[in-house]
Amino acid sequence: MGEVVIVGGGPTGLWLAAELRLAGVEVTVLERRAERDPHSKGFTVHPRTMELWASRGVGESFVAQGIRVPDSHFGLLDHRMDYTTLDTPFPYVLLLAQPKVEELTEGYARDLGADVRRGHAFTALTQEVDRILVRAEGPGGPYTMETGFLVGCDGVGSAVRSAAGIGFPGSGSTAYAWVADATLDDPPAVPYFQKTDAAGQVLVVPIGPGLHRVAGVDGTGALGWGGRPAEKELRAWLVAVAGTDFGLRDPVWVSGTGSASCLADRYRSGRILLAGDAAHRLFPAGGMGLNLGVQDAWNLGWKLAATVRGWAPDGLLDSYHAERHPVGAATLRLTRGQTALMTTFTPENLALRSVLDDAIARVPEFSRFLAEQVSGIGVSYGRNAADHPLVGTRAPDLRLSDGSGLFALLVPGRYVLLDLTGAGRALPGGVTTSRALPTPPGLTVRADEPVESRAGWRRVRAALVRPDGHVAWASEEDDDVALRSAAATALAATTCVRTPDS
Repeated sequence: MGEVVIVGGGPTGLWLAAELRLAGVEVTVLERRAERDPHSKGFTVHPRTMELWASRGVGESFVAQGIRVPDSHFGLLDHRMDYTTLDTPFPYVLLLAQPKVEELTEGYARDLGADVRRGHAFTALTQEVDRILVRAEGPGGPYTMETGFLVGCDGVGSAVRSAAGIGFPGSGSTAYAWVADATLDDPPAVPYFQKTDAAGQVLVVPIGPGLHRVAGVDGTGALGWGGRPAEKELRAWLVAVAGTDFGLRDPVWVSGTGSASCLADRYRSGRILLAGDAAHRLFPAGGMGLNLGVQDAWNLGWKLAATVRGWAPDGLLDSYHAERHPVGAATLRLTRGQTALMTTFTPENLALRSVLDDAIARVPEFSRFLAEQVSGIGVSYGRNAADHPLVGTRAPDLRLSDGSGLFALLVPGRYVLLDLTGAGRALPGGVTTSRALPTPPGLTVRADEPVESRAGWRRVRAALVRPDGHVAWASEEDDDVALRSAAATALAATTCVRTPDS
């Protein structure tokens, strides 16, 4: 019997496959398309996604392929959020077309040993107490697989979600956005052009050699809601909003999407889980869908691996829904707010845009708050009242004495115990920096003093960081004996210790 089957070979499913393989879990990916879709549904990568790539040692291979833009938009307002103020090694947006993201992620997953089957479509499932029967159809005909867990990463029309009976409530479409990939003979002089007025909204960015993405909302009625608009209609829309058609010709792909937004009522049903667009449908506002999905996989991967391998403490896999469902809900709120700004062109809404635009331009704290929410940097999971304030937050790439950073320590996909006393005073008995603990997940231990000072970290003497880079435990305890005891308790909570009778 297989250990995990993933349905959907997009960025979410492929990254989840890589995370599982990093822990040695047997994983099969079923992707119904025989060939990768060459058209780019997404092209915006935010800092937190680049951080997770870096935390597995593959960041540079992705970043080197894209175009860096030091700011990003909120609702396509004229003034943009400044990403250079964010505490991250990647203080920018990366313009990188989704097909390239998929290509790189698939290569990474295959190198780790993932079985990626293209041209294989999921058709049905039967969930039993200790297994799932997955029915699929491939080039050789229909077949059945047994697996311990099934993860639906198969998009907004998820067949896995439907077969599992998981609800997908939300709101219907009240607006429509168009996307066209075309040649521009007279492209904008800036790498990220945007314009909004009473006629609608336009965004233009380069997405590859000789191609630009032209996207936006039509406030003139030139494009309509049904059918594929002709090239001349696209040019008329551009002239109405931007004052020029940029020499648009030869569109290779034209697509539209409504503003409907939905959120699965459960991310887990027994041995079935959902991630990415199968769990949430978002209006395309700043590429948040692609990033949210990959970060779902980042949260789920190590937890599912721990469950399959038998060392997960009670409730660990349930914490996937508990942590990511609220993030999905918050992101829906964020995109719905932007949808109102991006799709309504009444005098009242244009005035609201002006007010918010001034706030971004004049109040740096407001701009930074929005940037942290949109970029994923601000995502934090719940903590108990007695926990240190850092618990649940994303750990920054703390610089250590040898010039390395925390993200490099996360590459093996293990917990990281940081002794920041500089002398090993926080390490419980039997734990040293020379080897990992003899527990199934392993442990990376580092005794050091951070070179840089961070708000919230200045008095921290020890911390335990999860495999996904969020803080599991931290302490400012001055007494060394009490500090070691607290560290031992925190470590014990990461692993289910099974007795012979359990």
